Amino acid sequence: MSLNKKILDDMERLQRTYGFSGRSEIVRAGIRNLLSEEKKREDLSGMLHALFLAIHDEASDEEVTEMGHVYDKLINTHLHSKINGDRCLEIFLLKGDAREVKEMAKKFQATRNMDNVQLIVM
Repeated sequence: MSLNKKILDDMERLQRTYGFSGRSEIVRAGIRNLLSEEKKREDLSGMLHALFLAIHDEASDEEVTEMGHVYDKLINTHLHSKINGDRCLEIFLLKGDAREVKEMAKKFQATRNMDNVQLIVM
């Protein structure tokens, strides 16, 4: 597995903060969390309201805008904010069919320059 220096530094910080015994334990915990989130997402159905957050680099602004246009019928409100340097925070308030909301979240998660993607269902 290939990881860049920033991710390795972040893993070391997690190890110190949460007392993980090593990188393998952090990777296992991350996989368990991802699988748990995916299971929760799979169980969603019907119409729902959701808050969607994504952090990305500034170079991804155009890609985020394009994806926003693809899912514009779900988006009630979209806020964009610079958080530091070239990092941006996107906040989407969504209302729509669970299947489409899940699809949007998966597409954002699959984007390489997204550091953090969270879907919160209300």
